[in-house]
Parts: sequence; C-alpha cells; structure tokens
Amino acid sequence: MQRITLAPRDNWQQKVESVGLTFHTLENGTPYWDESAAYSFTAAEIDTLEAAGNTLQEMCLAAAQHIIDQKRYAELDIPAFAIEAIEWAWNNEPPALYGRFDLSWAGAQSGHAPKLLEYNADTPTSLLEAAVVQWHWLKDMPSSLVSAKPDQFNSIHEKLIAKWKDIDPYLSKPIYFAALDNPEDQLTITYLRDTAQQAGLETLQMFMNEIGWNDEQQLFLDPDEQPMFSIFKLYPWEAMLQEEFGPHAIDTYPSTRWIEPIWKMLLSNKGILPILWELYPNHELLLESHFAESPAAAQLRNYVRKPLMSREGANITLVREGTNIATTPGPYNGKQIVQTLAPDAVFDHRHTVLGLWMIDQDCCGLGVRESFNPITDNLSSFVPHFFL
Repeated sequence: MQRITLAPRDNWQQKVESVGLTFHTLENGTPYWDESAAYSFTAAEIDTLEAAGNTLQEMCLAAAQHIIDQKRYAELDIPAFAIEAIEWAWNNEPPALYGRFDLSWAGAQSGHAPKLLEYNADTPTSLLEAAVVQWHWLKDMPSSLVSAKPDQFNSIHEKLIAKWKDIDPYLSKPIYFAALDNPEDQLTITYLRDTAQQAGLETLQMFMNEIGWNDEQQLFLDPDEQPMFSIFKLYPWEAMLQEEFGPHAIDTYPSTRWIEPIWKMLLSNKGILPILWELYPNHELLLESHFAESPAAAQLRNYVRKPLMSREGANITLVREGTNIATTPGPYNGKQIVQTLAPDAVFDHRHTVLGLWMIDQDCCGLGVRESFNPITDNLSSFVPHFFL
C-alpha cells in the first residue's frame, strides 16, 4: 500500500460532474475529490481487505443475533418501543441493501491485520465516489503511470443493480427515495435511485419532510397523497424514532418496506464494538473496545471515546497516555464507548481510513478517505485507488 502523487486530469471538475459528483470542492477551495494522488495496493492486499470485510460481516450478524437473544437493547440505548419491530425484521428478513465498514490499515508492510473502526450499516455516504467516480478516473488514468494495467477493487455498481433485481419481488412500486435537503445526502439517493432504475424498478424521489401521515388510513403518504409502501430512507433509524411519526413507523412496520431495515440499528450503533470484542476477544480484525462506564475502560491509556450514535466524526475524543490530544464538537450525547487507538495509518502526513463496501452480505469495493486531522469527518478528502 502506497500513496503516490499524480497530476489531476485536465478539466477534472467537469469530468467528475459529468458522472454526478457536484460536491467535489470544499468552500475553502480544497478538493473533496482529490485526484492529485492515488493509493496503490497489491492484489494480495486487496484479497486481505475483501476477506476482512466478509469476516466482519459474519461477526456483526452473529453479534446482532446475540443482542437479540440476550435482550441487550438497553446497553445500546435502543428504545423499548422499537424492539418488537427489530425482532420482526430480523426474523422475517425484509430487504436490506448496503453498508460500509471503516477500517484502519497501512497495508501489508504494517505487519498487522486491518482493524475495524466502526460499521456504517444504516446511512453510509461517499457511495457515488467509490462506485462510479473513481472507476471513471481509473479508465482515464494514463498507462504510462504504472508498469502494468491497473485494476480497482470495485464491483459496487453492478452489485447494487443485481441486488435491486433480487429484492424487486418483495417491494411495492414505486420505490420512494427520501433524504434530507443537503448536497451529500441528495447525491447519494440520486445515485441509488439511478441503480434501482437501471434494474428496471419504478421510483420516485422526495425529501424526508415531505413524507406525510394519514391517521385515518394509518398510512404514510407522498405529496400527492398516494400511499407509500416501499421507502429507501437515507436517514438514521435512531433519528426517525425521535420524530413525531416515529411511533407510526413502528406500528406499521410489517406492512411498509423500509430500506435499510430497522435491525440495522444494532450494527450502526457504536455499542456493537464492545459486544464484538466480548464475543471475539483479541480477534485480529478488532480493536479492544468497552462501554465507557465499564471497569475495563478505565484501564485504557490510548483510546478514542465515541458516543453510541455519533456520525461523521462528531463528538469524538482521542486520548494518548491519558491526555486528550483531539476533540471534535457535535450534537451527540448519551452513552459512550472507548476503543483502543488503531496503529497509525499515515501517508505523507495524512491519516487514512479505508471504507469497505458491503452490498447485501458481500464485500465488493473500497473507498479511501484521508485527512491531516486524525479524526475523519464528512469533509475529509476522497482519494482514488488501484491495485496491480
């Protein structure tokens, strides 16, 4: 694994916009999509990452089963009124689509296995960049830059279309795609809607706040007052359940196909990390993790502290030798976990996080994010990759 410096393509902004990435440059002029560099992997390293993703998926599903069997919902701050729907969804297996593991790894030369940082199992973004934008970059990449024809760990687009076709019979039409009114979320659902349409499914797109509720009919309605039975929502379940219509989503859960299904709450919750460590102690893919209030947490000297529900690098504290070295603000409160700091994965002074994309149960792609700050957030750069 190496970070190599490259010359960006001429008119790269127009090129990424032509494949849908309008959010390519930050307000301060820094590229969010950064093709002035790329990460080069060996084929063996890609095999290692793919195997890690598939293994972690199996472990996380086993951890979810454990939480359900042992009724450990309170430890994850899962509201009691959601439990019945979670267990119904887990047992009846309504359609699920995708997720992203975030791992820390400096490649085979580091001498250790990739380490799981967290699982974005409910509302992962940076999907278009990983699935489409870096693939088009690879096709434009001059062959003179490397000695052999480069490849990319990336079958995300094809796997998404295949998955939509697979779950088509279980979905009423149209399938609604809903998200908040911000560029990143709209970019993601526009792309996901496109993959559903390429699979032949009828779709409509709207904002989350346009979803209505009819008390008399006990149905969710679209702006044209048509019933909604299949909804892809890029909106966290824990936030949905705090909304006014949250209880209605629970009450009508068996008759509405929400994607992702509500059991994904168990995996997108940081509380899955100490439960994984409990079930698989000292596993090479895991970092030691504990609920913050546990006695074992007090023994750690080098760790990151995260709220159960935090997203995009908010409310994170890094501690080295008992001293806070970095803290991020944010809106997330409540219970926290602590996780041992991962071995450094720093290239050219940039901290690197590897995102492994899971479509259904298969690891099928990689996205690389980097930042000068040790805490990755939604403004950290996306850098393309290839392997030889």
